[in-house]
Amino acid sequence: MILFPAIDLKDGQCVRLKLGDMREATVFNDDPAAQARTFEQQGFEWLHLVDLNGAFVGRPVNGRAVEAILKAVKIPVQLGGGIRDLATIERWLSAGISRVILGTVALRHPALVREACTRFPGRIVVGIDAKAGHVAVEGWGETSSLTAIDLAHRFEDAGVAAIVFTDIDRDGILKGLNIESTLALADAIAIPVIASGGLASLDDIKRLLEPDCARLQGAISGRALYDGRLDPAAALALIRGAR
Repeated sequence: MILFPAIDLKDGQCVRLKLGDMREATVFNDDPAAQARTFEQQGFEWLHLVDLNGAFVGRPVNGRAVEAILKAVKIPVQLGGGIRDLATIERWLSAGISRVILGTVALRHPALVREACTRFPGRIVVGIDAKAGHVAVEGWGETSSLTAIDLAHRFEDAGVAAIVFTDIDRDGILKGLNIESTLALADAIAIPVIASGGLASLDDIKRLLEPDCARLQGAISGRALYDGRLDPAAALALIRGAR
């Protein structure tokens, strides 16, 4: 299992939102590159970045912060938020991003996702964010009638590297991962699934290491790492001990 530390970018700063509300942003670091270096030094093997401003306006906004992070670390980075066309995908992959995460376009323009998977095999991730089980897009500002499982099925044969499944109703409030819904999605598809939203403590890590979660590729942690509820050394030691 991979534990992805999250760096959410808003106005060039490293923040965490509460339930996806941009008005409920807590700034944890005004130097995202320094935060990225800290995560690398702590032993994390991947970084998960989100351009929050970009997700809302539909184009990259925090590009300078992302570029600074890429210069600061050597571990692979996956990035989502405001990536809505092939040119932007190619630009980020050429800049050093290992995997791009496509969210809104997966619902609006699934053909683009398929083309991207063909052109950039192994480097395209689909982000499925759900409120009460239904897909939310445009920076979580709009909720569709489509379920997360229905959307995931559309890409079963597309060559998607992974699906990041976020339970918006738990994001940023430290109530624990929605394991039940995450496993239901993982059971319904062959694409690897990454759990996101609500990871709160070492108990969540222990739960993720139980046999029924073995089919998950990993999980994303944000606020719990920033406020000290999740000790990085202890979490990573548990994960490495289970390998």
